[in-house]
Amino acid sequence: MRILVTGGAGFIGSNFVHYWLDRYPDDQIVAYDLLTYAGNRPNLAAVEDRIVFVQGDIGDGELAERTLRDERIDVVVNFAAESHNSLAVVDPSRFFRTNALGTQTLLEAARTVGVERFHHVSTCEVYGDLPLDSDDVFTEESPYRPRTPYNASKAAADHAVRAYFETYGLPVTITNCSNNYGAFQFPEKVVPLFTTNALDDLELPLYASTGHKREWLHVLDHCSAIDLVLRSGRPGETYNVGSGVEATIVEIADLVLELTGKPESLKTIVPDRPGHDRRYLLDATKIRTELGWEPAHAWHEGLAETVAWYAANRAWWEPLRERALVEETAWR
Repeated sequence: MRILVTGGAGFIGSNFVHYWLDRYPDDQIVAYDLLTYAGNRPNLAAVEDRIVFVQGDIGDGELAERTLRDERIDVVVNFAAESHNSLAVVDPSRFFRTNALGTQTLLEAARTVGVERFHHVSTCEVYGDLPLDSDDVFTEESPYRPRTPYNASKAAADHAVRAYFETYGLPVTITNCSNNYGAFQFPEKVVPLFTTNALDDLELPLYASTGHKREWLHVLDHCSAIDLVLRSGRPGETYNVGSGVEATIVEIADLVLELTGKPESLKTIVPDRPGHDRRYLLDATKIRTELGWEPAHAWHEGLAETVAWYAANRAWWEPLRERALVEETAWR
């Protein structure tokens, strides 16, 4: 199989490249990434001699189509996205440009060339948020009610993917995942932010709504779910990918501080980000029952491994801190 992985130098994309080559060493991977501030070529250092790398924008239709043809791509896995909610508040245009228009441009290139499968990686956040005091969950049939520019741009991309299936018969699948954590995550996101700050005895900024919850999924469990969808999923279908494990921001901070041996005094409260969603939780019954997927990483063990990875890879994350475009403590 010949696979184009867009966003291949990002957090989830680079983990997917490593995952796929470990399991299917005879397959050919083309990593396609614009290398914006969160794209990091060193994420692929260990496999550079086993892949083709193309620096490019999914919004560049000519380059996307040429890459698909020249590399004889069978399958596209689209991870490419602007994904930081905080940055979307201050610069929404870049999110709609990449996530919505970029995805449509990539879809058109895939349709023109005639790929065998276009898999689109989306998020639970397209469904909006859930009350904190309920047992509600998002299913694949839940209505789309995005509340932030990032959520809305990903929702628009999902609709474009479905439209290309219904209108043109492009064989697509979609996965909507919960919050990921693991190695190679850019240090602006909460788990690496808390971990790297704790390692340097810096404050851990907790949003004022400390009871808000997120569902947490290890990045390699996410990769295994996409693997199953590519091999056994039905074209035109969406599959929710969630672990069922929820944690508040306080619980995450406490775990990170415990794992790093740092004091609770590092926790500090900062103003909420505008449009701060309360809670996400996915019903992953469909992918579990239809495809037999199960997460392999327990939350506490997975987080401990992740914190240990950041502690052991300071040379990887220290230079990236300077690239972050938003100061999380600055909301007013």
